[in-house]
Amino acid sequence: MRSRHAVLALLLAAGNACAADPASSAPAVADTQWAASFAAFDQADRLHAPAPGGILFIGSSSIRLWNDLETRFKDLPVLKRGFGGSRMIDCTRHLTRLVVPYKPRIVLVYAGDNDLAEGRSPREILDSFTVFVEGVRQALPETRIAYISIKPSPARYSLIPQARVTNALIKAYTESVPNADYIDVFTPMLTADGMPRAELFRSDALHLNDAGYALWTSVISSHVR
Repeated sequence: MRSRHAVLALLLAAGNACAADPASSAPAVADTQWAASFAAFDQADRLHAPAPGGILFIGSSSIRLWNDLETRFKDLPVLKRGFGGSRMIDCTRHLTRLVVPYKPRIVLVYAGDNDLAEGRSPREILDSFTVFVEGVRQALPETRIAYISIKPSPARYSLIPQARVTNALIKAYTESVPNADYIDVFTPMLTADGMPRAELFRSDALHLNDAGYALWTSVISSHVR
């Protein structure tokens, strides 16, 4: 079995290859789906370079669609770098573009939801997150890392058992390493009888509405202040 350090080297190499030459290999070709997102990030950075030491949110569409993220944390140096449809493995592969340049005080990750939808196991998501943590640690030893738990979406109700397992694995992992947090948004998004709270979601029953983001804000605030 490959060591996590070997896996880290392979994932980061793949990410660098994607950035250098999107047509140079099969994985790079697949990752051209993020080209527009990364181009937008680069443009935003050129227009207004974020100061180091901020609070960085990365991950899938739950981050990308959080349109008022900066105003909800308006007194804090918040930066949003969500790219819709992404998975935990994508955040790991591209951490040299998503995290390292910003030198954040804390990076909050929402990913894993799409991994489960594509058939990856909770253990595979944990492994991707572990490699992500190790990659950030190598480049930015002082940066705190927080994992925002997979949410219980009504549209993915059949995946809730796997989400529970994934969340539990990552929670246990964050408790075993320094300078890491697990942020539980899963539990407060359930009714008393354990069903997803439909009033927190948009009409697609997958993405959050204003009420959902208000709940996330209340849970996450204590971790970033």
